[in-house]
Amino acid sequence: MLADHGGEPARPYFVAIGMADVPEEEGYAPDPRALVPFSEADMLPVTSERLSPGEVRFRPLELPSRMTPFFLVGDDALSLRWLEARGETLREFNAVGLIVEVATPEGLERLREAAPGLELRPTPGDDLAGRLGLAHYPVLVTAQGLEQ
Repeated sequence: MLADHGGEPARPYFVAIGMADVPEEEGYAPDPRALVPFSEADMLPVTSERLSPGEVRFRPLELPSRMTPFFLVGDDALSLRWLEARGETLREFNAVGLIVEVATPEGLERLREAAPGLELRPTPGDDLAGRLGLAHYPVLVTAQGLEQ
C-alpha cells in the first residue's frame, strides 16, 4: 500500500529503477561529500554478550555439506593459541573466521598475525551462538559438527 504523508517527494528516486518516466536530470544524486568511506576500525568494538572464551566439546551437527566451514575467535589468549595450533587445519578447510570479540584495531591485527592466509571478519556472534547453542569460543563449525 502506498500513501502520501508529505515530506520529501519520491519521484526523484524513480530514476534509479526506471519508473515514472522521470528524466535523469530530475533524479536523486547523493551529495558526494556525504559518501565518506568507512573502514574496519569503524566497526569496532565488536562484542558478543552470549559468548566467552572457554572449552567447547565436540557436538555433531547436520548442516548442508556445501556449507563453508567457519570458526569463531576473539582477541584473547585462548583464541590466539588456538589459531596458532589449528591454523593449518583451518587453512585446509578453507574456513572463514568470525571475530566475535575484539575492541581495537591492534587486537584485530594480532589475530590476523596469528592466522596468516585466513580470512577474518569482525562480526557479533550472539545470533550464531543462539542458533548453534554455543556459549564459548574458539570453535570450528563444519557441516559435521562443532569442535575445538
